[in-house]
Amino acid sequence: MASYVIILVIVGYLSLLFAIGIWADRRSKSKWVHNPWVYALSLAVYCSAWTYYGSVGIAATSGVSFLTTYLGPIIALPLWILVFKRIVVISKQYQVASIADFISLRYGNKRSIGALVTIICVIAVFPYIALQLKAVSETFDILSGSSKSVSVFTDSTFYIAVLLAVFVALFGTQTTDASRRRSGLIFTVAVESVLKLVFFLIIGVYVTFYLFDGTTDIYNQISALDGFEKLATFSNIEASINWYFMIALSFFAIFLLPRQFQVSVVENTSVSHLKKASWVFPLYLLLFNVFVIFIAWAGKLLLSGELNPDYYTLYLPLAHGHKFLGLIVFLGGLSSVISMVVVSALALSTMISNNLIIPYGFIKALNDSNPKRNAQRIKNVRRASIFILIIGAYFFYVNFNIELSLFSIGLIAFVIIAQLAPAFFIGLFWNRGSAIAAKTGIIVGSLVTFYTLVLPFITEVFVEGSSLITNGPGGIALLKPYELFGVDFMPPVTHAFFWSMVFNVMSYLVFSVLQKGDYRERNYAELVVNASSYGELQENAFVWRGEAYVSEIRKALIRFLGEKRTTRALNLFYRKYDIDPQEEKADARLVNFSEKLLTGSIGAASAKLMISSVVKEQPVSLPEVLKILEENKETITINKQLQQQSHDLKRLSDRLKNANQALVEKDRQKDEFLDTVAHELKTPTASIRAASEILFDDDDMPVELKKKFLDNIVNDSDRLAALITNILDLEKLSNGREVMDKKQHSLKDTLHKAVDGVYQLALKKQVKIDVNEIESINLYYDEDRILQVFTNLLSNSIKFVSSKDGVIKVKTQLTDTTVLMIFEDNGKGIPQEDMQFIFDKFYQSNNQNVKKPMGSGMGLAISRHIIENHHGSIRVDPDFINGARFIVEFKN
Repeated sequence: MASYVIILVIVGYLSLLFAIGIWADRRSKSKWVHNPWVYALSLAVYCSAWTYYGSVGIAATSGVSFLTTYLGPIIALPLWILVFKRIVVISKQYQVASIADFISLRYGNKRSIGALVTIICVIAVFPYIALQLKAVSETFDILSGSSKSVSVFTDSTFYIAVLLAVFVALFGTQTTDASRRRSGLIFTVAVESVLKLVFFLIIGVYVTFYLFDGTTDIYNQISALDGFEKLATFSNIEASINWYFMIALSFFAIFLLPRQFQVSVVENTSVSHLKKASWVFPLYLLLFNVFVIFIAWAGKLLLSGELNPDYYTLYLPLAHGHKFLGLIVFLGGLSSVISMVVVSALALSTMISNNLIIPYGFIKALNDSNPKRNAQRIKNVRRASIFILIIGAYFFYVNFNIELSLFSIGLIAFVIIAQLAPAFFIGLFWNRGSAIAAKTGIIVGSLVTFYTLVLPFITEVFVEGSSLITNGPGGIALLKPYELFGVDFMPPVTHAFFWSMVFNVMSYLVFSVLQKGDYRERNYAELVVNASSYGELQENAFVWRGEAYVSEIRKALIRFLGEKRTTRALNLFYRKYDIDPQEEKADARLVNFSEKLLTGSIGAASAKLMISSVVKEQPVSLPEVLKILEENKETITINKQLQQQSHDLKRLSDRLKNANQALVEKDRQKDEFLDTVAHELKTPTASIRAASEILFDDDDMPVELKKKFLDNIVNDSDRLAALITNILDLEKLSNGREVMDKKQHSLKDTLHKAVDGVYQLALKKQVKIDVNEIESINLYYDEDRILQVFTNLLSNSIKFVSSKDGVIKVKTQLTDTTVLMIFEDNGKGIPQEDMQFIFDKFYQSNNQNVKKPMGSGMGLAISRHIIENHHGSIRVDPDFINGARFIVEFKN
């Protein structure tokens, strides 16, 4: 494929990534950009060119050993969740912007610790970045069929490196606060993670099912070759031990690589995202490795043994004339490179500025400048660091293009970065670990790594005839770099990792016991180790004694944050702790708060130096520190207890308030009910008395008029008798004194009797009653009482539906254990707030939307008691919206 075509594709692809990054940056708060899926996929920055190409190479030469790189992270995930949950909480509280900041914070914000960690990370990652550029250059040459360019200005890899540097500088240095999330950058990384996985799966499917007839076909062919057992099994116990240490090495890498800390901690916006990542990321790694072994076997079967096995994924489609597929593979590899280089350069540039340049000589220049100029200087430092790292890595690759596989260079970087593990992991859970112990462990472990891994490599390449590897220094066999102290059964990388960890851990533990850290170290150790105990009271748990003035601290903050941001932050602080803003002297809480504000911009160590320059700190003895911290723990415990008691009291108060309101409401309803009953009793009584007096006084009244008055007296007497009967029925039913005359009856017949009873009312109002869906069911019940219930329900429906177009429908539904009688009407329905009270005997709705009909209002209360005495239930269907639906349930 022509070189200019590939270059155009690369430029177009990078432009697309730029556009995606800009789009996501402008929509940083949208659900498309800010969600756990983006966070989980951004973790796949772990899969660099080493993964994309190198895994196939190691699978082709060493068999299943390539899996160790991925088993470590997968095994680490349960612990990863627990550890990173704590780390994320601490990092957000203290504005941590890199792994160097975090380790420095743990050991009292010592700048020497931060500087040492930064140097280790640069040494480990700088060649690793060169490795990525090497992969781009070599795959470009393979795809284009051209040889390596002899000039920088004609080398496409150089321009790709420049574009990557511009991309990182554009999206990674927009603000001086390095602890803030770069939405556009992380979204782009997530998109690239999807693309490189899809492209790798495409080539895997192509090789497995197009070039071969499935996995079985590949296996049958490769198993016939000599040496197949070496590719598919462990040859001996030493190989098994090597697996164990290689898994441990990758286990550390997922925590300690600067790019992984960047995406896992610094770019994390919610601890809850860790839950999604705990299964998405392992699944991603598993999918990435589904076809690795089959691509490697296919390469051994179809390609020349002289070709570099790292690039089988590219050679296979090109060898069969599928150049477009080869271009897709190249873009997948380019995505892997871009993600790794961009995030690594961003993380390292922050570490270099915050832990090397600013705290060592540059802090005074910043201190004397104004906020805008300071911010611009910090950004320029980081941008320069980015360009130096990426362009420097390019020249490192060009001038030191030594024949090492991608896998080997990656593992060397892993061993170097693993030297941070004891200081990181032990310090996270053991408060006795000191700064001097951390520095000693890292330095000793790094020296052992250099001696057992890097030095023999350098002498072998650059020193002709060196006997260091074969005889040891000065002929001392026990000091052979690859067989230190006679241990000769491990490969070089595993051997170096083992001995470096032994010396590193021993140095850390010994020096931690022999030399205690100062009060500030122990203070921060307690805050980190017991982070969950202190919760939100971190400022109170910070131990500090001395003299500090708010005005001086404010000036220091303004130099970096500006007037507006400083004022807003201090106002929030004053409100949080109820402090008078006019207070002249600062306490420990404000000192700690100020250091945290500056940490994101200039790093933990530099923030400590800056605040220390404007305050007069007095030493505090270690016993005093522990006493203050213990008192703080007690305060937190008491505070939690008080909060719980306050919560319980509030909940009890709310329950009492609701109960009181219910009693008041019941009492009000009872009064209204009694008023209604009194009125209902009084009305027919007064009518009877009035009619009787008229008949008594007027002897000459016509017969027809007398008959009319006598009819009124009879009707009012019946009404009065019915009202008294209802009251007595309700009382007896409520107290369980009513004896039911239960016999076997037909529900259909009983319903028809009820319909006949209300027929004249329905006819007068022109209401239709539909009982066509009633089935013949025999049950044991008191027919008079059930008839009373049915009559009451039908009467209520007639009262509340409209004249002429009112419809009442009654139907039955059967289940295995129950019989349901359903009464529906198309009236105005029952208000939602009345549904739970409508069967109460003292309740009358306040929201009647029609004129109150005649009646005592006790019908539903009586009906409920009748049905309950039949071991059934009656209720209103709240989901029925076209009127009212009552459901009467009988046990079958």
